[in-house]
Amino acid sequence: MTILAYGAPAADRPLEEMAITRRQPGPHDVQIEIVFCGICHSDLHQVRSEWAGTIYPCVPGHEIVGRVAAVGGHVTSHKVGDLVGVGCIVDSCQHCPDCEEGLENYCDGMIGTYNSPTPDAPGHTLGGYSQQIVVHERYVLKITHPEEQLAAVAPLLCAGITTYSPLRYWGTGPGKKVGVVGIGGLGHMGLKLAHAMGAHVVAFTTSPDKIEDAKALGADEVVVSRNADEMAAHAQSFDFILNTVAAPHDLDAFLVLLKRDGTMALVGAPATPHPSPNVFNLIMKRRSLAGSMIGGIPETQEMLDFCAEHGITADIEMIRADEIEPAYERMLAGDVKYRFVMDIATMGA
Repeated sequence: MTILAYGAPAADRPLEEMAITRRQPGPHDVQIEIVFCGICHSDLHQVRSEWAGTIYPCVPGHEIVGRVAAVGGHVTSHKVGDLVGVGCIVDSCQHCPDCEEGLENYCDGMIGTYNSPTPDAPGHTLGGYSQQIVVHERYVLKITHPEEQLAAVAPLLCAGITTYSPLRYWGTGPGKKVGVVGIGGLGHMGLKLAHAMGAHVVAFTTSPDKIEDAKALGADEVVVSRNADEMAAHAQSFDFILNTVAAPHDLDAFLVLLKRDGTMALVGAPATPHPSPNVFNLIMKRRSLAGSMIGGIPETQEMLDFCAEHGITADIEMIRADEIEPAYERMLAGDVKYRFVMDIATMGA
């Protein structure tokens, strides 16, 4: 089937409306009419080939929400009319240890929602800046939020699971002191989730003008990380720090805030590497520096259900499809609170 999409024909070309082809649903496929798609910073990196390896035309988008339009004959988990989502994964090998544990995000054969090789035309996956998508039922997620919140649910499919997974894995909950570094698309979700999990939450920001916003998002305390006295007051006190900042920065400034056996997890994907930390800051207190990448399908469903139960959505600003390039520039400038979402109905309008 032929549908409309927004994609980049080349690294040095702006996104434009284009026609793309989707496969007809197979026996285990779900055809989804996309209603909204969140705009992730990685979309920008990919369309401009800043991480290298981008395949063109590149149609980004992996924060997809919509309605089931059709299902294959063997589909049992979804029906026409259901509200559903698709995140960063549309396929995996399904038989490796990672897949068997529900950690498809770490499968070596994981197929990303866009820019991954596939037998379907044009030879690579095309993402959610489009009117429809066809996905195997295993990778389609149920949405139980009220329909009027659907647009604000979209960013949960990447920003939500990217922060939820490490918070859960490293035991965020009552009695734990948890830091969240950066108050952007990822960080604002980290604050909401850590607060809902019952931790004592401390936000770190370089911007004093974000203090009140951070408190409104769930922070119990806010530290301006450029203030040495404020940072020193929290030395050796954190059980876990979620670092959402992608820009290269001094990791040691945060590692020394961890307790013995504390962990800092990095989830921001930098275009260039962070400066290497002082190993003694790890050795002397048995601290850990870790990373985390999105989450598997079962955990992503768990995250969506948790957010629905606790009334959590992203803070968003809606854009038309033809506003994507200005939105990218504003995102680079940090001029969004806190996630753009594309209204797919504006394509072709």
